[in-house]
Amino acid sequence: MKVWLSLVAVVVYSGVCCAQTPPALKSVIGEVTSIDAASKQVQLKGDDGVVYTVTLSDTTSFLRIPPGEKDIKKASKIAFTDVMVGDRALARGPMEGDGKTVPARTVVIMTKGDLAQKHERDRAEWQKRGIVGVVTALNADNKEVTISTRGRDAKTVTIDASAATFERYSPDSVKFADAKASSFADLQPGDTVRALGDKNEDGTHLKAEELVSGAFETIAGTVDSVDAATGEVRITNLQTKKPMVVRTNQNSLLRRLDPQVAALLARRLRPDSSSGAGAAAPGGGNRPPAAENAAPQGGPGAPGPGAGGPGGQGGPRGGFGGPGGGAAGGDLQQILERMPQLSLAELKKGDAVIVSSSKGPDDSSVTAFAFVAGVEPFLAAAPRTAGQVNLGSWNLDLGGGPEQ
Repeated sequence: MKVWLSLVAVVVYSGVCCAQTPPALKSVIGEVTSIDAASKQVQLKGDDGVVYTVTLSDTTSFLRIPPGEKDIKKASKIAFTDVMVGDRALARGPMEGDGKTVPARTVVIMTKGDLAQKHERDRAEWQKRGIVGVVTALNADNKEVTISTRGRDAKTVTIDASAATFERYSPDSVKFADAKASSFADLQPGDTVRALGDKNEDGTHLKAEELVSGAFETIAGTVDSVDAATGEVRITNLQTKKPMVVRTNQNSLLRRLDPQVAALLARRLRPDSSSGAGAAAPGGGNRPPAAENAAPQGGPGAPGPGAGGPGGQGGPRGGFGGPGGGAAGGDLQQILERMPQLSLAELKKGDAVIVSSSKGPDDSSVTAFAFVAGVEPFLAAAPRTAGQVNLGSWNLDLGGGPEQ
């Protein structure tokens, strides 16, 4: 979405220059969901959640611009027939009274194919030149960020952010499209950051070009009650022993772990422990035997150490997986995406769950980025510190790839 912002300004400026007294115009941005060539209408699902009807005329101009390009002069003229479902579109015209119909004077397209190619290039770039970790220290004078990476090859890395652009995730969204312009002053110890730039030979220093941050937490709990209609689940937080409300929405990743996968993750959490048959699970049941060396049938391969980077296949700024490396990174992301969809109506009182969310102002409620059930074996294997569950390397933070 962000590449459109400068483009909107260019289109607006062009419209002002071409008319003495232009009417009030509005730009809407979103994805093309349907095309009616006979009535010359396009349905656009806006980034603001509204479904717009874009009406076209013989004077409507159509332009195609590459993703990331901000100069409208680089756009090429196309025909209405070149517009396809799945394309990203910016439609500009005088909004009608219903607030949902735009008689478009200009439609600017980024094609689905162009966007897919750009995402692949971005993903490769972040895999090669990206790094992820948790902030351990900040030097405001030099704009240096010290992070600790996770995984088997965990290390301390100093990020020179003096020339970086900063963005920060919204408290209620893991989508990069919802991230806001930020600054070094917004960073706090404990934040998770992703940085893109050039590393030194041993990977302990990075000169950042771009830095994305967020404050995230991973919560283990047991279900108290479920309101499937509203998408709310009341749980008892196993860390704080307090009740809390977990809100889910259409963007939340809802999954139930296959028992074999849950046992495999438990085994990876405490590889030096026995299979643990009979260990008490948070939901009141017994932990099933851990999986053996073979990967679960029909699931992903056994998680291995990842290349320190952007969290596997979640996109340049990661998916729900945390930093690369071990089951906590891209492997966990891939595992979860292959797991069965969870319906909240399936949940029962006492079921164990793990929730990934932004850190809120209090611990009474959160909006879930990921909500995972079937985690009893994992939580049974998790070590306890002062009676609290230590989730170890389970990290679902900093999700959501960029949306152009």
